[in-house]
Amino acid sequence: MKYRRVVVLLVLIILVGPFPACTKRGEEPAGMKKLKVITTLFPLYDMAGSIGADKSDVSLLLPPGVEAHSFEPKPSDIVKINEADIFVYTGRFMEPWAEEIIKGAANENLLVVDASRGTKMIPGVFHDADEPAGSFDPHIWLDFDNAKIMVKNIMQAFQLKDGAHKDFYEQKAEDYRDKLTELDTLYKTTLATCKDKEIVYGGHYAFGYMAKRYGLKYLAAQGVSPDAEPTASDLVKLVEQIKKDKIRYVFYEELTSPKIAETIAGETKAKMLLLNAAHNVSRNQLEQGLSFFDILKKDLDNMRIGLECK
Repeated sequence: MKYRRVVVLLVLIILVGPFPACTKRGEEPAGMKKLKVITTLFPLYDMAGSIGADKSDVSLLLPPGVEAHSFEPKPSDIVKINEADIFVYTGRFMEPWAEEIIKGAANENLLVVDASRGTKMIPGVFHDADEPAGSFDPHIWLDFDNAKIMVKNIMQAFQLKDGAHKDFYEQKAEDYRDKLTELDTLYKTTLATCKDKEIVYGGHYAFGYMAKRYGLKYLAAQGVSPDAEPTASDLVKLVEQIKKDKIRYVFYEELTSPKIAETIAGETKAKMLLLNAAHNVSRNQLEQGLSFFDILKKDLDNMRIGLECK
C-alpha cells in the first residue's frame, strides 16, 4: 500500500509538474503586483513609502530640487497619475492644480487621497494671486497632530486597495505615528528651554503651524507663496524689528534663493541658519534616503542654536 502511494505521487509530478515552492509566512510570492502610488510632496512620499514598504511602489511627482509652490504638472505627470492605483496630494490649498487632474482622470480605479481631510487648518496670514483671502495655510504637516491624520488617511487608502495586508499597513502606520509622537515630545522639551521665542524667516510663510503649536513668535519676509516678493517697506520694518528685539539669527528656506535672508542678515549683522519646511528634497538627498524625520530633527538642531535653547 505504501509503495502504491509513492507510485501515484510520482505519476502526478510527471503529469502536473513539481509542486509550487513554499513561502514563509508574510513572504510574498514572486511577481506579486505592488501598489503603484504617486505622491505630490516629500512628506507624503515619506509617509506612503513607510506605510507601504515593500508592498508598494511609491513615487514622488515633484522633481527633486524643485520648489513645491511653483510646480506645474506636465502631460507626462498626468499620465503617471492615471496609471497609478493611488494618488496622494496635500489638498487644494497646496496643490490647486490637482483638482482639475482628478476630475479629468481616465483611470476609474484610481483612488485619490486628499491628505488634509480631517486636519485642523489655520487661516493663511498673507494673500496673493495663488492664495486669495479666505485661503488656509497649506503647510499642515508641520503640526505633528495633523501629520498623524495624514498618515491615517494614506493608510486607509492602502487598506482599501489591498485588504489582504490590512494589518501590515496598520502596524506600519502606527510605527510612523509613534515616531511623530517622539519628535513632538523632543520639540516641546527643547523649545521650552529657549531664551528667545521669535523666529525670523527670510522666506515664505511656511512655519505658522509649528509656531502656533510650540508658542513661538514667527515673522516671515514673504507670504504663503515664495513668488510674493516683500516690498522695500516690508523689509525695512522687519530689519527694524530685528534690531529692536536684538535677534541674532535669521533663518532661510530650502530650495530657493536665500537672497532675502542674506539682505536681512547683512543689514542686521545676524547670522543665517537653514529652516527646512520639507516640501521637497534635492536629488542627492533623495538618493541618500533622507527622511521627513531627518529634516525635522535638523530643523530643531538649528532652532536650538538660533533661539538659544539649553
